[in-house]
Amino acid sequence: MLCKTTTKIRVRYGETDQMGFVYYGNYALYLEQGRTDWLRKMGFSYKELEAQNILLPVTQFSINYHAPGKYDDLLEIETTLVNKPGIKIQFSYVVWNEEKKQLITAETTLAFVDKKTMKITPAPEYLIEAIEKCADLGH
Repeated sequence: MLCKTTTKIRVRYGETDQMGFVYYGNYALYLEQGRTDWLRKMGFSYKELEAQNILLPVTQFSINYHAPGKYDDLLEIETTLVNKPGIKIQFSYVVWNEEKKQLITAETTLAFVDKKTMKITPAPEYLIEAIEKCADLGH
């Protein structure tokens, strides 16, 4: 399944450490922005899902650092759906700098949780339909 998006983020000074590199924890925020943009491409937002009593907490996060991002770099975050969601949804990511140097690779898994009961719930059908449409279009 190839539903993917590309997000661009410029590294701000406050996101770097004393060495001038992107502080490692900030990549989680960049990946969250990638997921947010991915959902928008599907025609939804986190806000809309939450209004329909669906939460998406991260249940697993892994990251591999290949090279440092630096202050004022324009980063490109590629967010790709790994497979059709059931009760969980999994994404893979690659982040490059402007020179197309790969900085990180990462994966996250999120669970669909009913906001009222706080129990795992299946992915909403409308999201699955949007994903299938995206996959059929080859995005």
